[in-house]
Amino acid sequence: MSDIKLSRDDIERIVHKVKMHFNDELDYDIGGFDAEFLIELFAKEIGPFFYNQGLSDAQTLMFQKTEELGYLIQEMEKPII
Repeated sequence: MSDIKLSRDDIERIVHKVKMHFNDELDYDIGGFDAEFLIELFAKEIGPFFYNQGLSDAQTLMFQKTEELGYLIQEMEKPII
């Protein structure tokens, strides 16, 4: 897996959310640089857990849909007399 890369717009939106959270929930004014550093740390250290869970969810959904497709194909079979 390659490193998680976020667009500049995404980083700016997340920085804003982190700053708001720190201000609202912790009554602490975190600077933009510190918030961005925290985001990079989370992306590097915690991001793979979310990434792997996403892959697992996608694999489970694909298995369910493949199984469903199998049933639909069976329903199309013509009876053999």
